[in-house]
Amino acid sequence: MEQTLRVSRFDPENPGAAGYQEYTVEVDDTFTVLDALLKVRDEMDGTLAMRCSCRASICGSCAMRVNGQAKLVCKTRIQSVAPDGEPITIDPPGNMPVIKDLVVDFDPFWDKIRAVDPYLRPEGPVPEAEYITSDESMVDLVGVMNCIMCGACVSDCTVLEVDPDFLGPAALAKAFRFVKDPRDSHQKDRLGSLNEENGVWDCTRCLQCVEVCPKDVDPMGRIMIMRDMAMEAGFNNTAGSRHTESFAKSVKKNGRLDEMKLAIDSMGRFNVPALLDSAPVGLRAMRKGKFPWKAHKSSEPAMVKRVFEKVEGE
Repeated sequence: MEQTLRVSRFDPENPGAAGYQEYTVEVDDTFTVLDALLKVRDEMDGTLAMRCSCRASICGSCAMRVNGQAKLVCKTRIQSVAPDGEPITIDPPGNMPVIKDLVVDFDPFWDKIRAVDPYLRPEGPVPEAEYITSDESMVDLVGVMNCIMCGACVSDCTVLEVDPDFLGPAALAKAFRFVKDPRDSHQKDRLGSLNEENGVWDCTRCLQCVEVCPKDVDPMGRIMIMRDMAMEAGFNNTAGSRHTESFAKSVKKNGRLDEMKLAIDSMGRFNVPALLDSAPVGLRAMRKGKFPWKAHKSSEPAMVKRVFEKVEGE
């Protein structure tokens, strides 16, 4: 059968000609998107630039956006994304500079990985052979150590689209791997650093990183755990931690969220510059009915309160 691919093209020597180019290739039921791209490159257009290596979902080098979502194209069968033979749109990974066609510059990715100190920092006597810990203590790390650094989560991170300074899901998942490692002696230092701006509190919990990860690393879940760990370690005077505490108190009290109190508590009641800076946004929200002066209350606040009390008692 024939399959049409709409492939994003970009030549740094002729950036004005960037756009999509269509190729129609013969495929069968077993073809992956990578198989089709290789056929294009090998038989139709040798100028097409792309990355691939193992073809077994191990190296992570073939991450691309397929129909708008990051995937490893070596494991993405054509029938799964074009069941009725519709055209497939293929773009390079997002949130990283494009070098040529489907190839992006991973330097920003690796810069963020290096920023979280991706190595053990133990203290005390140096063992003769290696630092050993129990299997049980490493259970929490099994999933996150499956990360193959493909960049799919970074590609589709909605925060990185608007804030390139955010550490991002891959780097924060890597940070979790060392924060939770019992052989590391700097857990509090790591949490303090991750608690700062562009760290764990900047995640908006959109779930995109969880959706696109080909190895079920669950970066967002790791970020949420580190938020709790940071607060338990005493890092409570940040907008993120104040937001979390205010959110819970508001819902426990009213059965619904008090948006006005949440905004003020998050920024800090005495942080006058931040409050003034956010005033225009607050006024626009009020005009749209999204920011009421008076908190809404649930028809059954006592029931919501009992749920909170039960969870807090466990």
